[in-house]
Amino acid sequence: MLGNVVKVLGNGLCATQSVLLQSSRNTFVLKRRFPPNLYKKNQKPGKLRGRHFVYDLVEDTTIKKKPNLEVVLTTFVEGIGSKGDVVSLKPNEAYNKLLLPGLAVYKTPENVAKYATEKDEKEAEVHSSAYAQRTVNKLESLILAVVMNKDHPWVIEPWHIKMSLRKAGYYVPDSAITLPETPITGPDLLKQNKEFYCTVTVNNLEKARVRCRIHHWSTEPSDRLPYVFEHWKLDAEPLFGDAGPAASVGNAKPESRQSAD
Repeated sequence: MLGNVVKVLGNGLCATQSVLLQSSRNTFVLKRRFPPNLYKKNQKPGKLRGRHFVYDLVEDTTIKKKPNLEVVLTTFVEGIGSKGDVVSLKPNEAYNKLLLPGLAVYKTPENVAKYATEKDEKEAEVHSSAYAQRTVNKLESLILAVVMNKDHPWVIEPWHIKMSLRKAGYYVPDSAITLPETPITGPDLLKQNKEFYCTVTVNNLEKARVRCRIHHWSTEPSDRLPYVFEHWKLDAEPLFGDAGPAASVGNAKPESRQSAD
C-alpha cells in the first residue's frame, strides 16, 4: 500500500513533457523502389516483403524553394518602391521587412485598388525613384579626395569633382555638380586637407551634399607632401568657416556604379 502511494506521488512530481512531442511541418514524398503486385477485386492482398519497404526520395518540401510573395506597399520604402506599388519579394523578406512593420499589405484586388487610388489622389512624391535616396545616402557618407596640382595654378571646376567621383566609383555628369559660390584657387598649402561641400543633384530632384577635401600632388617625387595614412579618418578644418557658403543646386541624373537608379 505504502509503495503504491510513493509511486503515485513520484509520477506526479517528476512528470515532464518531452519537447520531441511537438509537431513539425515536414513533408517527404517517397516512392517504392519495388512496388507490390496488384490484386484483383475482392482478392486478398499478398503479404508484403522486406523489399517493398525500400523507398526512394522524390521530394523534400523542407528544402524546396518557396515562391515569391507579392505585396502592396502602403508607403515609400527605400530601395523597394513607392506607395501603391506591387512588389514581389522572398517570403522571409516580405514578412520581416514589410508586412510586420506595416509597410505593406497582402496583394488582393481590394488592396491594389485602394492604394492605387490613394496614390493618384496624393500629391507628387518627393522621391524620384526607389533607389534615389540610397544614392544620396551613399554620396553624403563619402569623404571625397580632390587631388590638385602642387606646382601649377588652378581653379576647382565641376570636372575636377567629376573625375574625383569617378575614382571613387561614381559616374556623375558635370551639369549635376554645383560648387560653392566662392571660387577655390591654388596651389595653396594652407588649404591642404581642408574641407568644403559641393552639391550633386540626382534625377533633377534629390540633392546630396558631398564632403570634399583638397590634397596637393606633385609629379616630382621629391616635392610631394608626406603621405598621411587613412587621412579620411582624421578631423579636417572647414575651408569657408563653420557653415560655408550656400551652394545652389544643378539639375542632372548621375549614375553610380555602387548604387544605380
